[in-house]
Amino acid sequence: MSRAKVLFLCTGNSARSQMAEGYLRHVAGDEFEPLSAGIEPKGLNPLAVDAMNEIGIDISRQTSKDVREFLGQAIPYVITVCDNAKARCPIFPRTYQFLHWSLDDPAEAAGSHDEKLAVFRRVRDEIAQRIQQELLTPAASKK
Repeated sequence: MSRAKVLFLCTGNSARSQMAEGYLRHVAGDEFEPLSAGIEPKGLNPLAVDAMNEIGIDISRQTSKDVREFLGQAIPYVITVCDNAKARCPIFPRTYQFLHWSLDDPAEAAGSHDEKLAVFRRVRDEIAQRIQQELLTPAASKK
């Protein structure tokens, strides 16, 4: 059985989309093929790696990818995780469901290391909640 591709898209593909890709792979990698990309890829943010490691998910080997790598592919689920990505998202003609999650950018957090990490944790937890509610519940899969 083929797994449905889910593309998480944000501006830099450094934090939000990377955490979403890693979380979905961890909880439902047998059901979905999680992918992530950015409009302007910037590289994986180390604080995203730290926040995910805290919940037992290693994303350290994931890399930032340009959304153009996925153009022309059949991607049933496209999820933008920031307003900029939603505004600039290319058309994926064979998308079954397009979702938009307006998440804060943890990479823009100010303060000490611990204060920044707290923002990454909050966004990570919001991503996990959205994935559980909007992708993994039986009602979500029938939308």
